[in-house]
Amino acid sequence: MEILKCENLTKIYGQGENKTVALDNVSFSVEKGEFVSIVGPSGSGKSTLLHILGGVDKPGSGTVFVSGENIHSLNEDKLAIFRRRHIGLVYQFYNLLPVLNVDQNIVLPHLLDGRKMDKERLDQMVEYLGLSDRRTHLPNQLSGGQQQRVSIGRALFTHPTLLLCDEPTGNLDRKTGEEIIKLLKDSNRKMQQTLILITHDESIALQSDRMICMEDGKIVSDERIRRSNTESKEV
Repeated sequence: MEILKCENLTKIYGQGENKTVALDNVSFSVEKGEFVSIVGPSGSGKSTLLHILGGVDKPGSGTVFVSGENIHSLNEDKLAIFRRRHIGLVYQFYNLLPVLNVDQNIVLPHLLDGRKMDKERLDQMVEYLGLSDRRTHLPNQLSGGQQQRVSIGRALFTHPTLLLCDEPTGNLDRKTGEEIIKLLKDSNRKMQQTLILITHDESIALQSDRMICMEDGKIVSDERIRRSNTESKEV
């Protein structure tokens, strides 16, 4: 089942000598439950693409369909609602609210959407994240890895259609980064969470189902990755 489809995306910054083509006619689709990594050198357009897929930025031209909805045809209010309900975003620098504790940061988008608190879901999420003994802690009382776990929990709490991750291990040491990738892989395989992840680390990209390589705003390769039987998805 096709969850995401983008067609002929372009994005240009500046004019004349200062013109930069961030995206140049990018098209691809993603099936439900896929884990797709996007790699490429700095300036290749990876983050711009992810922000447009997530409705955070707008393309100069082209379309993005998420669950059949042309997201950039929505007005700002409807797009904000759609993002909260269908798109989870995880960034390199956590973006947690410093005055809110672990529980409050996780449920914030859910509450902003006017939904009732699902305490059972919150309890399950905190346990899944390995943060049961940190629930009342503020972000400055957590390690970098713990903060990133909170940001992942916040993104997953609403059962998003898409989970979009922009260099989620870029601010972490290798051991902690491996733990974060394991958590994301678990969400993909056990929950069938559709995952798109930007990374500079080829060893991370090779753990995905599919690797898209970008250069100069274009997709230059789109390859399936063969896994061993022990790495296959749980049903």
